Amino acid sequence: MKRRNTPAKTAILTLLKDANAALSQEMIEADLKGEMDRVTIYRVLNSFCEDGITHKILADDGKYYFALCHSCNEHSHDHDHFHFKCTACQKVECLDEQVTVQLPIGYVQKSITSWVSGLCKNCAAWA
Repeated sequence: MKRRNTPAKTAILTLLKDANAALSQEMIEADLKGEMDRVTIYRVLNSFCEDGITHKILADDGKYYFALCHSCNEHSHDHDHFHFKCTACQKVECLDEQVTVQLPIGYVQKSITSWVSGLCKNCAAWA
């Protein structure tokens, strides 16, 4: 579905591109410094998910994070990959490796969502 571009969409998309990591609604709201309300941010993020621009990640802290879809296109929307959350800086990022699971006969895999937590490259260098 073709949606019209708005200043809110442009601002949020720019933040996601510049962050190079998944962001929560709270992180986006803080970065925007009151430029738009929480409902508008959620509406834009959910429309991005519906349009295949981002995907939503439910983290182990109960928050949703939103990441840009880099390898997806209009014919393929694949998110079967691990997510990594740094326990020091709280950065959430998608790991590029595809995940496969050997399921019992008769089962059909639709998606995989998995978490790995620890120290990211930057934080590990200081540990």
